Amino acid sequence: MATNLRPIPDTPRPAGTRGKVQSNLKWLYPGMRVKRWLLLIPLGMVPILLGVLSLIGLRTVEIHERMEIFLLERLGVTPNVPAVYVPLGITLILIGMAIILTAFALVNRSIVQAIAPDSLSELPDKLHRRIALSQGAKTVALGGGTGLSTLLRGLKQYTSNLTAVVTMTDDGGSSGLLQRQLVAGILPPGDIRNCLVALADSEPRMQELFQYRFETRDEKDGLYGHSFGNLLIAAMADITGDFERAVEETSTILNIRGRVLPTSVDSVVLVGEMADGTEITGETSIAGTDVPIQRIKLCPDSPKPLSNVIEAIRQAEIIVMGPGSVFTSIIPNLLVKEIAQAVAASPALKVYVCNVMTQPGETDDFTASDHVRVIEEHVAPFLTPRQRIFDYVLVNAVRPSSEALARYQNVGAEFVVPDVEKIAAMGYKPVKGNFISERTVVRHDPEKIARAVLRLFSERPFMGK
Repeated sequence: MATNLRPIPDTPRPAGTRGKVQSNLKWLYPGMRVKRWLLLIPLGMVPILLGVLSLIGLRTVEIHERMEIFLLERLGVTPNVPAVYVPLGITLILIGMAIILTAFALVNRSIVQAIAPDSLSELPDKLHRRIALSQGAKTVALGGGTGLSTLLRGLKQYTSNLTAVVTMTDDGGSSGLLQRQLVAGILPPGDIRNCLVALADSEPRMQELFQYRFETRDEKDGLYGHSFGNLLIAAMADITGDFERAVEETSTILNIRGRVLPTSVDSVVLVGEMADGTEITGETSIAGTDVPIQRIKLCPDSPKPLSNVIEAIRQAEIIVMGPGSVFTSIIPNLLVKEIAQAVAASPALKVYVCNVMTQPGETDDFTASDHVRVIEEHVAPFLTPRQRIFDYVLVNAVRPSSEALARYQNVGAEFVVPDVEKIAAMGYKPVKGNFISERTVVRHDPEKIARAVLRLFSERPFMGK
């Protein structure tokens, strides 16, 4: 086998018509393995032309006359009668079309073998799936933490027209460390990373790489506890000088279905007004206190949302909020005035997915209607009296096992009581069901949530598919 010992330069294509012509001529380069199949296309045109001539009865082409003589002398068939030239013409056209289709199939096969040799047998399934997903409902999911990534894992099975809008107030773990360690600073990448991985269509090993956390001999050396994905996003943000661009570049690496957007690229801090009158700054500190939260606000209180976020909400057919920490994941997105107003004004199907379990120090003793109430109270200043931030509330009505409940009680968490009557009395439409997955922890099942949301969408007048 000959070996090419010269490097193949990756030269940019010249601009304009000349560049296009040069690029197209490369299909005829030696070793491209497509020329032989491309030559089948004009070959297939010959029987098609003969078939058309037979059907319309033209006798002006010499090869056509020879074909008639052959049929008369060898087969004893008179070719100028409809019973002969009609099926003959149709047969020739079909043969020509078969040759041309075969040529296109073989050209595509050669291209796919060169680009992704291991995916050839799966190509029809992948192509069908990609086209079907591209026709899915335009969906916007707002939230943060593990709740949003759980929702995205379910929705991406039904549509690739997905936009995840992620709150940017996380100050704990690796995200918090990076914010304190980097000279130029950075927006918290942790929730962004989780959503990117949830939407990833890449190999499992790549997803494992993004979630990998470093362990070092000394926990104070600066690397301990950081995830590779967070470090990559931080590096990309430093290289590009733009956090939004860094997320886009990372999305390409993971080949995600849909896109992930931060609520705002302004640096904001979460501030909690507590029941005892004190104020606590920082998401981690707020979630770690035993004092009930009275109200949540942003500092500064008017961050500028991304224009892409507002546009995605305006074009959405489905908008989903939750599941997730109501005070630290759901409400912060809606405290951006323009986002709350865009959601309220949208004619899309709007659904809030209520949590399954309470969160210690944040939603102690909360029922499902309490979750709805606090969201309503926080967004009310931005809306008119008749506007609502969502219409439907998905409420899990199935209690986890007694063993699971006992484990949660040990850390101060309880089952969220599905008081759907109160939710209905507030003017919302509760949707009860079994939406949980119970393994080591009790959390929402991605597939069950996605099916419930898509069912509501398909049954909705004028908005369903």
